[in-house]
Amino acid sequence: MLLAKVRGNIVSTQKNKELIGHKLMVVRQIDLDGKFMNNTDIVALDLIDSGQGDTVLIVQEGDAVQQILGHKRAPVHTIIVANVDKIDSPLK
Repeated sequence: MLLAKVRGNIVSTQKNKELIGHKLMVVRQIDLDGKFMNNTDIVALDLIDSGQGDTVLIVQEGDAVQQILGHKRAPVHTIIVANVDKIDSPLK
């Protein structure tokens, strides 16, 4: 799992039939201080109603996504699995 910040959402008039009804969000990985770690945006499937500016946990692994969705038909590699309310780390 990785920490990420939601940067926006994707609006698509046409998409894979397995993604109909699901939100697609643009996220970017962050560190424990909330700073962006790189300049790479990632498209993630959102099943937990995240919004722009939210800190989230993402999973980037096809098998985990398949288990969460309950099937192998969706072309998804990254999924948002949790909204993060607070980070309390002894590493800070």
